[in-house]
Amino acid sequence: MLATLLTEMTDVVLPLGLALVAGAILGLNRWINHKAAGVRTHCLVALGAALSILVIQTHSGSSIDTISRVLAGLVTGIGFLGAGVIIRENNNSTVHGLTTAASLWACALLGATFGARHYGLGLAAVGMMLVVLVFGGPFENLFGRLFGHHQSDSTEHESTSS
Repeated sequence: MLATLLTEMTDVVLPLGLALVAGAILGLNRWINHKAAGVRTHCLVALGAALSILVIQTHSGSSIDTISRVLAGLVTGIGFLGAGVIIRENNNSTVHGLTTAASLWACALLGATFGARHYGLGLAAVGMMLVVLVFGGPFENLFGRLFGHHQSDSTEHESTSS
């Protein structure tokens, strides 16, 4: 009985815990850079996505079709949350928040990955996402200076500290 309970808890706690940690890591990056969606938002998105996949998988007879519908709902639904962090300044047509919206969208899929118990895939993805968030802005700035492309030339960049 105890072994069954421990196995059941591991089957639930491990994917939820990894989703929580992944959301916290990505959210911490956004929080450090003073963006609208930080640690709590990213954690809740990742946990919610993982939970939705876990719930679907626990139903007897859940098919790939059912799981794909849940994933489609996640991808669509998170778009509304992401839209809430995108800001367009009318005076100069600059758009802010795209990176944060994209990180929320990716965080939802990351949570779903952990919820589906694809731990290696999820860990690789969170590492790659963190590389993009940490080094993407400086990389864009470097190439912008090298090729004469300034941030104000484009309407799709977040601030230089993205």
